[in-house]
Amino acid sequence: MSKHNAIQLVGIEKSFDGFKALSHANFTAKWGEVHALLGENGAGKSSLMNIAAGLYAPEAGSLLIDDNEVRLSGPRAASEHRIGMVHQHFKLVRPFTVAENILLGLRNAGAGGFRTRLRKLEREIVAKAEQLGFAVDPRKPAAALSVAEQQRVEILKVLLAGARILILDEPTAVLTDQEAERLLTTVHAFARSGAAVILVTHKMADVIRYADQVTVMRAGRTVQTLDPRSISADELVRLTVGESAPAGEYQAGSRGEERLAVKDLRSVASAGERGMLAGVNLRLHAGEIYGLAGVGGNGQSELANALMGLPGATEGEIELIGVGDLRSASTERRRELGIAAIPADRYGAALAADLSIIDNFCIGQIHSGRYGAFWRLKRSQMETDVAEAIRTFDVQGVRSLRQKAALLSGGNAQKLVIAREFSRKVKLVFAHSPSRGLDVRAAQAVHTRLRAARDAGAAVLLISEDLDEVLTLADRIGVMNSGRIVAEFDRPADRQAIGKAMVDHV
Repeated sequence: MSKHNAIQLVGIEKSFDGFKALSHANFTAKWGEVHALLGENGAGKSSLMNIAAGLYAPEAGSLLIDDNEVRLSGPRAASEHRIGMVHQHFKLVRPFTVAENILLGLRNAGAGGFRTRLRKLEREIVAKAEQLGFAVDPRKPAAALSVAEQQRVEILKVLLAGARILILDEPTAVLTDQEAERLLTTVHAFARSGAAVILVTHKMADVIRYADQVTVMRAGRTVQTLDPRSISADELVRLTVGESAPAGEYQAGSRGEERLAVKDLRSVASAGERGMLAGVNLRLHAGEIYGLAGVGGNGQSELANALMGLPGATEGEIELIGVGDLRSASTERRRELGIAAIPADRYGAALAADLSIIDNFCIGQIHSGRYGAFWRLKRSQMETDVAEAIRTFDVQGVRSLRQKAALLSGGNAQKLVIAREFSRKVKLVFAHSPSRGLDVRAAQAVHTRLRAARDAGAAVLLISEDLDEVLTLADRIGVMNSGRIVAEFDRPADRQAIGKAMVDHV
């Protein structure tokens, strides 16, 4: 018996700040099926589903429900068409109970006072949870829920709002194997009851075991839709990560002495949370770029934070050879040791958006005494240094050194960070997604600076979810999966083998 179309996206186009996120993307899910949407980070999966959920408006293309074209004015309109999306990052109000969180998302919570409606909803929550095969305490505060429990609440929230088209964005990324199996078994049964489930994922094992169909996306385009059991896992990996990058882009470094040793680094888990780092072992050498590839959500951010001295409880060792454990080193000490850091979040961790360009650049040298005592700074010396750095690192859009850093474009903000970090002798560089969101010219400028640091003898760790970036820059490549480095590759590296290590369930 043929199944009817539940939701179709046809010829979808979408750009963000001039970056083409979706280019003539197509997707169709049918009633009664689990349809997986597979692709690397940046392939356009979440952007396409955010259009289906009413969060983004497409610039071109059509959205059809039950073969009828609709236009969604927002998430509430999507809910009225019985579309519900559970995002990778949960959106619960932590002090509120489970029932209070779900009540927030209901258009019609029934008659009666608040307490009456809340008690009625609590009974409905228990009944729906039992129907789905799991238990939830409706009076438990969201702050006391485990990750798996939070996800169940998010699913209940959209189902009790009437969703029959359920979109799950990377639903097993932070779950244990047992939790993931229970969840996917539940949503598979939900689809078989006549609903439609869209599973946005990167995990091949989940696709092969639970999906009836899979659509593969790459670089904002739809590559192919097929039965995941009709081809081998290796072929599915090839469709996902593409063919090897053209030869000649990689430029070799000259590996020297060992400079950093990370030994059994683990997250110290808080109550109800599972630590993301599960025993990371890593060695960096002078004169090399070590590229750490992996799908987002496998511990890269936690590792970057630990290495850069950002908040996050860890145990294990981060040894700077000849110095000792870096975790106790202050920011000033790290800069004295020649450590440069390029965080993924420019404005959250690298720049103060409301401060001037001159203050953002010079703050890294204030402790050194270069600009005199901090209560009587040599502004003329500061201005000279910043003007020279802006010329050297080609930071565009600077009308005044006293303009706010927030007024710079993303690419030029990143150049300012790199100018500050590399306007001194560096021995160790930590770079997390340094070209994310940048245009080709700005990304090339970032890559040039990382290579120059390596060629000057620095040890460079590049953490990136962009496999092409890793293959272009890295002298050695590690793959991070489930909180640890599961494979390492010397050059020349096999793209398919790297892709397989990235997406294999471990």
